[in-house]
Amino acid sequence: MTERKRTPWVVGVSGASGTPYAAAVLRGLLAAGESVDLVVSRASRLTLLDETGIAFRDAHWREDLGEWLERGADGKPVTFARPELDDVRYWGAGDLAAGPSSGSYPVKGMLIVPASTACVAGVALGLSKDLLQRVASVTLKERRRLVVAVRETPLNGQTLKHLVALDEAGAIVLPASPAFYAGATHIQDLVDFVAGRVLDVAGVPHGLYRRWEGELGGARPPEASGD
Repeated sequence: MTERKRTPWVVGVSGASGTPYAAAVLRGLLAAGESVDLVVSRASRLTLLDETGIAFRDAHWREDLGEWLERGADGKPVTFARPELDDVRYWGAGDLAAGPSSGSYPVKGMLIVPASTACVAGVALGLSKDLLQRVASVTLKERRRLVVAVRETPLNGQTLKHLVALDEAGAIVLPASPAFYAGATHIQDLVDFVAGRVLDVAGVPHGLYRRWEGELGGARPPEASGD
C-alpha cells in the first residue's frame, strides 16, 4: 500500500495585530485533516507575546503552539481543546534552506494570516528577506494559491499599490474585515468569520460561521416571547 503523500498548506504569521485570526485558521485546517507547515516571523512573536502572553520559542514550538491554539480570541486559556499537532511542521523564519523555500517542495499553497503592510510590501517587491517572504515568492512563481489576509487601517497609497500588484500577480487579497450578518455575539465569532473566509478561498471545508442564505435577519436569535 502506497503511503499518502504529504502536501501541506503553508501558514505564514507576520507581525500585524491579529494573532487570533492565525490561531483560528490553524485550528480550522487541522480540524479538516489538512497538513500544515508553519512559519512565524520574528516580528509576529512580539505581537503574539503582547496579545496572548505566549513567548513562541523555536526549541519549544510544539508546546507553545498547543497553548496558543487552546486560547480564545478574548485571551482566555483553554477555551479550545488542544488539537493534534502530529502533522504540523515548523520552520524558523531565518531558515532560508527550509523545505518550502523551494518550488520543488510540494505544497497546496500559502495563507498569510495576518499580513502586515511590511509583509505585503516585501512580497509585492519580491524581497524574500526572510522565509515567510521567500515562500510567498515561491508560491506566486509556481502559480499556487496565495491568500494575503492584510490587517491594517487606514491604508496609504503605497500599500494599496502593493496590494494591487499582489492581485495582478495572482494572489488573493483578503482584508481581515469581519461581517455582522452571521449573528456574531462574541469576539470569537468575528475572528472565526475572517478565518472562515480564508479557508473558503483555500477550498477547505469548515463550520466556522453561519453563511448567508438570502433571508434578512436569518442569523438573529428568535425574540423571547412573554406576556
